[in-house]
Amino acid sequence: MEKMPVIFVGHGDPMIALKINEMTETLKKVGKDIIEKHGEPKAILCISAHWYTKDTFIQSAEIPNQVYDMFGFPNELYEVKYPVKGSKELTKDVEKILGNEVKINDDWGIDHGTWTVFVHMFPEAKIPVVQLSVNANLSANKAYKLGEKLAKLREKGYLIVGSGNIVHNLRKIEWDNPKGTQEADKFDRYILENINKREDEKVIKYEEHEYSNYAVPTPDHFMPILYILGASQGEKPYIFNEMRELGSLSMTSYAFGL
Repeated sequence: MEKMPVIFVGHGDPMIALKINEMTETLKKVGKDIIEKHGEPKAILCISAHWYTKDTFIQSAEIPNQVYDMFGFPNELYEVKYPVKGSKELTKDVEKILGNEVKINDDWGIDHGTWTVFVHMFPEAKIPVVQLSVNANLSANKAYKLGEKLAKLREKGYLIVGSGNIVHNLRKIEWDNPKGTQEADKFDRYILENINKREDEKVIKYEEHEYSNYAVPTPDHFMPILYILGASQGEKPYIFNEMRELGSLSMTSYAFGL
């Protein structure tokens, strides 16, 4: 079986689920490319910023709940359905790899960090999805190391997807700004340049950048890229949706092994 790619997707505003634009068309194309070049994944392990916990949890539900973990949006967003199944086989494989580093937890489900993106990438919802939580108690380096361990899943036909944002500062949102602020642009490009050169250590030490507090006020949305870099060591990225919006959100996304 061919080794599956690893993807990091900038998910941004949940309304992306309902949009048809250049960004969502690119997501659709990346999903198609994965299937055409590597075959349909056996299942997807998604590491979503919106399941941010004090431990590392894996889901085991046969039919996971769809979580509408966002507030104040139009009713039509809450009517979007993404009825995927879980994968007990993937859950067991993650347990084998991580051992006592991971625990089963089905209190959550498939959240908007996952389904708002997957409705474009894999619109038929026929590939099973299992979420792995982002562990708030891991350092950046330990998140990267956990990603290294998860890399074995790729050889078993599983796709690993991290969903977050390189720049994610909701307090600095500029609703009338279709682009990024100077701070967002500089931080996003700094991370991009280092990922492009596979200077992973500089991404792990992202807090050393002058605008890190602006771009990453809390680590939840940034951490998924660390898992993804760990799972794709040395591989050159295909960079897509390289843009900022609303001032302080980056949609820049990366695919490795595509």
